[in-house]
Amino acid sequence: MSLTFEWRGAFTNREVNELHAAAFETRVFSDDEWNWVQLTAERSLGWVVARDGDRLAGFVNVIWDGLVHAWIQDTMVDPRDHRRGVGTRLVAEAVSAARETGCEWMHVDFDDDLRSFYYDACGFRPTNAGLIALQ
Repeated sequence: MSLTFEWRGAFTNREVNELHAAAFETRVFSDDEWNWVQLTAERSLGWVVARDGDRLAGFVNVIWDGLVHAWIQDTMVDPRDHRRGVGTRLVAEAVSAARETGCEWMHVDFDDDLRSFYYDACGFRPTNAGLIALQ
């Protein structure tokens, strides 16, 4: 199958919850626990859906401040699709769509093992940032 990518593409809670579990090695959350459809509709600038035929291969959420700043959140790629360029293309599509909406800055935070992906493959540059663990 060939991969397709769609800004604000359709998805179900079940398929994103299953993708999230596979990508982050967690349990599958129920729709009541993590309602992606509702959350993205209410709080996101948009999202990118990657499909291999009917199967969800990747997903990234783009949250924003309502004006000029956007953030990459929850970049997920099905482990079966690693090394196919899915993650890089998800981020590129998200950056392009955010730019087209008038955003001026795209932010991302990530674990150290993803530095090469975000800096080298996706073109982000290091900046100072801070973090407080709330739980």
